[in-house]
Amino acid sequence: MKELSIDNVRGEAGTIALGAACARAWQAADAGQGMFVHLRGELGAGKTTLVRAWLRGLGHQGAVRSPTYTLIEPYELPSGPAYHLDLYRLGDPEELEFLGLRDLLEVPALVLVEWPERGAGVLPRADLTIAMEHAGEARKLLFTAQTGVAETCLARLRDSVNAGD
Repeated sequence: MKELSIDNVRGEAGTIALGAACARAWQAADAGQGMFVHLRGELGAGKTTLVRAWLRGLGHQGAVRSPTYTLIEPYELPSGPAYHLDLYRLGDPEELEFLGLRDLLEVPALVLVEWPERGAGVLPRADLTIAMEHAGEARKLLFTAQTGVAETCLARLRDSVNAGD
């Protein structure tokens, strides 16, 4: 398990820049494998902003809505399918079966899940976990890779952050 801590992400612009860097790192690392990402943090921590920037960094041109009420928003990107899940309003993890989660996972995809703890026991294990928290006027993010593809992604992200991209 490898980690990367980024301690001084300033405002929405900083979160957007980091989301774009995540997109570049994932594209360079993925090689068609797909990746399951859990995003953890309080309301207002910037999870949706990070996801929006990540998807736009992968070429999505339209709106990126928070799937707070729909729970799942699909995206067809040049690199393949991506899904954004927001489980904040999920009543029971078993509801994920009714939403067709298992069917979505038959094809390698980027799956970005906000509030993954609400899907415990049904959601697949994360390749990458991103914990976001407020740190004064900035945000602190801790990336934890649990699989090879996520470790490669994290190494590329570390290089990007260190290079100041």
